[in-house]
Amino acid sequence: MLSYILDRLKSSIVVLFVVSIITFFVLMIIPGNPAQLILGTDATPEAIAELHAAMGLDRPLYQQYLSWLLELFKLDMGKSYVYGESVTVLIARSIPVTFSISIFAMVMAVFVAFLFGMLSAIKKNSITDYFSRSIMQLGAAIPSFWIGMVLIVYFGVKYKILPVSGFIPIEQSFTGFMRSIFLPSLVLAIGEVGTLLRIVRSSMLNSLKQDYMDMAKVKGLNAGKIYIKYALRGALTAPLTIIGMQLAKLAGGTVVVETIFALPGLGRLVLTAVEHRDIVLLQGLVMFITSIVVIITLIVDIFVMFLNPRIKSFHQGE
Repeated sequence: MLSYILDRLKSSIVVLFVVSIITFFVLMIIPGNPAQLILGTDATPEAIAELHAAMGLDRPLYQQYLSWLLELFKLDMGKSYVYGESVTVLIARSIPVTFSISIFAMVMAVFVAFLFGMLSAIKKNSITDYFSRSIMQLGAAIPSFWIGMVLIVYFGVKYKILPVSGFIPIEQSFTGFMRSIFLPSLVLAIGEVGTLLRIVRSSMLNSLKQDYMDMAKVKGLNAGKIYIKYALRGALTAPLTIIGMQLAKLAGGTVVVETIFALPGLGRLVLTAVEHRDIVLLQGLVMFITSIVVIITLIVDIFVMFLNPRIKSFHQGE
């Protein structure tokens, strides 16, 4: 058990190290001079050269990388060219927005996926099953930007029920906070529910075919206990893994939704960094998002191992 956790920690550290190398060197060799971008096109060559040296960009790339890596360990990601602020501060300011809509989106997606996935498996080939399959196909087929625009037109413009832009912190107003994240979270949830519903349905169908389900029915247990305690518990491993992967993906994949709804989250920061070639900001964002993905994946893997006795016994046997 402990050896498995240590192995996962080691692999996570290796992943972060490899990503740091790729992120730094790929972004640094992209054409363009950061000093020129900061000073503008009217800057003199002498001023550009002076700033270039002050930023340490005249040193060999490996020295720049080692210095950058050392600062990362101190949680100092440098200063953004565009915003003129610390990258760490910018990320910390954007985290509540992205994490709020991502987590709320997963809550909605999990609720719908488990509800209809279980019913679809229990009542296979029924109207409920066909309806659930339709949700799978729609969730996977409809582009998120189109869903976002439709929701804005109907809920924000036509009926004026919900705000279509901006973010209200939860400490300022809980009601305002929920209203500001509902539509963007709904767009994200629709995009994720199809995959999760399909996994829940297939896992439940597989669980219902197991021998222990026949034993539970023979014992005369009520339907609720059979489906919830036995079938669902045996079908949780794959859905939980997918939930972790989807949540990790949403942590850095909200660019479209945050742009549509004008939310000041990590996605908007990524877009700004790319548009203005803000290398320092982009490097910090890539490393932060990668770290979040690795941490979530690690937690989910460990949790699934605890939940599934077969996986746990397998690693203990090793």
